[in-house]
Amino acid sequence: MDAALSLPLLYGLVAVALLFDFLNGLHDAANSIATIVSTRVLRPQYAVLWAAFFNFIAFLFFGLHVADTIGRGIVDASIIDPRVIFGALTGAITWNLVTWALGIPSSSSHALVGGILGAGTAKAGLGVILWSGLGTTLAAIVLSPLLGLVLALLLVLVVSWVFVRQTPFVVDTTFRRLQFVSASLYSLGHGGNDAQKTMGIIAVLLYSQGLLEGGFHVPFWVVLSCQGAMGLGTLFGGWRIVRTMGSKITRLTPMQGFCAETGGAITLFLATWLGVPVSTTHTITGAIIGVGTARRASAVRWGVAGTIVVAWVVTIPAASAIAALAYALAGLWD
Repeated sequence: MDAALSLPLLYGLVAVALLFDFLNGLHDAANSIATIVSTRVLRPQYAVLWAAFFNFIAFLFFGLHVADTIGRGIVDASIIDPRVIFGALTGAITWNLVTWALGIPSSSSHALVGGILGAGTAKAGLGVILWSGLGTTLAAIVLSPLLGLVLALLLVLVVSWVFVRQTPFVVDTTFRRLQFVSASLYSLGHGGNDAQKTMGIIAVLLYSQGLLEGGFHVPFWVVLSCQGAMGLGTLFGGWRIVRTMGSKITRLTPMQGFCAETGGAITLFLATWLGVPVSTTHTITGAIIGVGTARRASAVRWGVAGTIVVAWVVTIPAASAIAALAYALAGLWD
C-alpha cells in the first residue's frame, strides 16, 4: 500500500477507533453510574459528569498493560493491517450498537476481542491466534463476575456486622456519602481498563505501518485521545442499560450500591494491573447479583440475569462473525 495513500486511511481508522471508544463510554456508562443513580444518590445528569471525569483521569493511575495485551496478545501482531483493524472495529461497533439499542448490557471489551479474532482469522486462519492471551481473556469472562460477586457479598456481610447497632437513617446517610467514593473508584477502574483496549488497537495499527519509533508502545497523544473519547461517551450516557443494571436485576440501597461498586472496583483494579482485559459489564453485574443474594436469593431477578449471561456468551462469536464479513467486504475495494 502506497504510504501517501495510506495516511488518509490511517487517519480514518484512528477516527473509527475513537468512535468505538466513544461508544464504549456511551454503552458502558451504565456500569459506572447505574448503582449511584438507582439508589438516588445522584441525578443522572450529575452522575455522568462524575463518571466521565474519573474515566478521563484514569491514565494517571494505571500502566498500559491492557493496551499491550490487546495490541499484541490476542492475534499475531505481524498480520495486523488497516483492513484487519477496519474489520475488527466494524464488528465491535456493530454489536455494541445492536445491544445498546436493545438495552442489553453486553461487553464492549469482548466485542472488540471478537472483532480482532474474526478479522485476524479471516485474513490468516486460526494459526494467528495467540492462545495464551486469548485463554486469559476467556477465563476472565467467568472469573471477573465471580470475583465481583464474592467481594460484594463479603462487603455486605462485613458492613452489616459493623453497622448492626446503627439506625437505618444513620446507615442510609453514611452510605449515601460513601457512594461518591465507591462510584469514583469504579469509574476510575472502568476508564483504566476499557480505554486501554482502544489504545492497543491504535498503537498496533501505527506499529504495523512503521510509524512507531523504538518498538511497540502507546504514544501519549493516543492515551489522551482514548481517555477523552471514552469520557465524552460517558457524558452522553446509556439510560436504557442504566435501568437494566440499576433496577431490573435487583433493587439496591445506598449500602448495597457502595458494596457493589467497591467490589467491582477492586476487581477492575486488579485486572488492569495484571494487564487482563476484563468486562466492566460482567464485573458490575456479578457484584450487583452478589449484594442481591446477600439479602435473599429471590431478591435477584434471575430471568434478567440469565438474559445478560446469554449476551455474554454470544458477544465474542457474534462480533467475530461481523468482523470477518466486514474484512471480506473491505477486500472488494482493494
